[in-house]
Amino acid sequence: MKVSIIVPVFNERATVAELLRRVAAVDVEKEIIAVDDGSSDGSREILADLELPGLRVIHHPRNLGKGGAVRTGLIHATGQIVLVQDADLELEPAEIPSLIRPIVEGRAEVVYGSRILNSANPSPNSPFYWGGRLVTMVCNLLYGSRLTDAPTGYKVFRRELIGRVGYQANGFDWEPEITAKLLRRGVRIVERPITYRPRQVREGKKLRAKDGLLAVWTLIKLRLSPLAMVDRPLDAP
Repeated sequence: MKVSIIVPVFNERATVAELLRRVAAVDVEKEIIAVDDGSSDGSREILADLELPGLRVIHHPRNLGKGGAVRTGLIHATGQIVLVQDADLELEPAEIPSLIRPIVEGRAEVVYGSRILNSANPSPNSPFYWGGRLVTMVCNLLYGSRLTDAPTGYKVFRRELIGRVGYQANGFDWEPEITAKLLRRGVRIVERPITYRPRQVREGKKLRAKDGLLAVWTLIKLRLSPLAMVDRPLDAP
């Protein structure tokens, strides 16, 4: 099965070239869709100079946010499987085959990579870790799920499913939105352990406390919304 690997890029000039080289080296049938989300640090120029097999680059004239960049990638994706890959080298592309395997084998429609399930990852020592744990706890309480890492950056879907469910958010809140919608539909999310190398704000990390609060609010809002209002196909205006 062909995998469309969507890489949202916003001001990641220090890591984007190496990240895409690692993705290109992964031995799966794939296309790589890098979406430059209005970068102003030279990432756009780096992407323009890269020549890698299967790489397609799409540019946004202005910054829309991660959700907007992922949506652009989804609209252009041609694979049966879609995988979202951050450009910051926190996650290891060599683990892509193990992430897509449950879908390829017909055992799942959605797979999340869990940083928590890998005991070899660094010990928690940052507010980002505890913020993620809080979001996951709220998700499990509201939706009856048993996830360990709801806000993970590694999310894998059957293209047909995510296109049918869709989402509206343009920012980081696309992640709790799509998770909530999948759980409301009764879709089982399978988790697989992943390697995680966290970076700090000074190194370019873009998440902030307000993003965690917005994630919690999104989960609450969608839990209370009628299911008819929750569903919105990807290509809907």
